[in-house]
Amino acid sequence: MEDYPEIKPTAIETVEQPETAPKNTFSELLSEAIKTILLAFVLYFAISAVTDRVRVENISMQPTLYEGELLVVYKLAYQFDEPHRGDIIVFHHNTEPPEDYIKRVIGLPGDTVTIQSGRVTINDQVINEPYLASLPAYDGSWQVPQDMLFVLGDNRNRSSDSHVWGFVPQESVVGRAVVIYWPLSSIRLLSHDDIVQAAP
Repeated sequence: MEDYPEIKPTAIETVEQPETAPKNTFSELLSEAIKTILLAFVLYFAISAVTDRVRVENISMQPTLYEGELLVVYKLAYQFDEPHRGDIIVFHHNTEPPEDYIKRVIGLPGDTVTIQSGRVTINDQVINEPYLASLPAYDGSWQVPQDMLFVLGDNRNRSSDSHVWGFVPQESVVGRAVVIYWPLSSIRLLSHDDIVQAAP
């Protein structure tokens, strides 16, 4: 009987595979989703604490603001400062039911506002109002009491404002309109120059 050489099995070298990171479990994904939602709520309430969103409901502020435009209102504007002439403000008006109005500040406490022959004067100084499309067709004179504001719409002859129903208590002011954010074609910051200092 012939002897055959013994055949030994050859060793096969194994290559260690790198450990892969464990996949996120469902509980981890749920935890991340909850954190994201909570962060969104915190941001929403933080933004809502200092700003408000208001829709222009009529034509009384044309051509500065048009019906349907959406505004951002800065609610802390007058917590550390006083209103300025030329500011566009939102305030609670004592209508039934109560409504928020949007008007421009013309007179401050102590001012004498006079409208005559289409010209508006404050303390005998004619003011410059380049934002007007037409001049007011009414006359009158008003002495602004303390803690009150005299406001007008930019669409002077189509606005219910201080020349009709009197002064706005400063405590009724919600804030200052700072930007138009909708529609996209109308996005812009709103100017708040002092209209008396700008007078020629």
